[in-house]
Amino acid sequence: MAYEHVLVEKEGGVALLTMNRPDTLNALNRQLSLELHHAVKTMEGDDTIGCIVITGAGERAFSAGGDIHEQREDDRTYTQAELDARRAVTSRGSYEISACAKPTIGMINGLAYGGAAVLASSLDMRIGCEHARFRFLAAAYGRINSTWTLPNQVGWPIAKELLFSARVVEAQEAQRIGLLNHLVPCDRLRDRTMELATMIAGNRRDAVMGVKALLLGHLSRGLPEQWAAERDYTTRVVRGARAEDAFPEFIARKGRPPAPPGS
Repeated sequence: MAYEHVLVEKEGGVALLTMNRPDTLNALNRQLSLELHHAVKTMEGDDTIGCIVITGAGERAFSAGGDIHEQREDDRTYTQAELDARRAVTSRGSYEISACAKPTIGMINGLAYGGAAVLASSLDMRIGCEHARFRFLAAAYGRINSTWTLPNQVGWPIAKELLFSARVVEAQEAQRIGLLNHLVPCDRLRDRTMELATMIAGNRRDAVMGVKALLLGHLSRGLPEQWAAERDYTTRVVRGARAEDAFPEFIARKGRPPAPPGS
């Protein structure tokens, strides 16, 4: 599939997906949303990729959120039933990005408002620069979103505050509350993001993906169920690597243990 609004780069086992509508601050129109979903799913199925990074073109915005001009035109063009059907497709795409089997990182290079804040909060982690800021705007516009994404990142009390108030969250606060994993100078943003993404991609893919699958599954489980799920997964799906396979460098450096007496 040829993309009109998404740029795709591959480097060191990492896929860098750039939302590319800088003239609109990378506003999420339907075409961009569909392309981003398709790109994530394609990279999810690419065996050479171990981590997916999403960012926005330009220096001002990760994304300004939903394309209001397109939304107004849609409201005039489609019936409510048709609008609901179209939004269901977009919403499903948002969920599937969040549920991507491979780790995802948001490289937050500027503002992430509205639908872009939803997208950012659905990713596994976020690295931002001093221009990063978030705003979960839905309540200000008579809408509802982020109830299933934001609490997983910052906890219920902070999520409630941000969703109820729709206020701006500046970069320093975003790091303090856990919305940003790391905050770096803008000229270091790509390097720091790719450093972490490459580190993740360099690990055993089945193990990293297994960790993510278990963490997502744990969201609705009590501690005994979480323990049992991990035991089951590591017995039936991804069995722990034997020492020879897990620590080849250590074994080569330290040598093998002496044979027991009488062997």
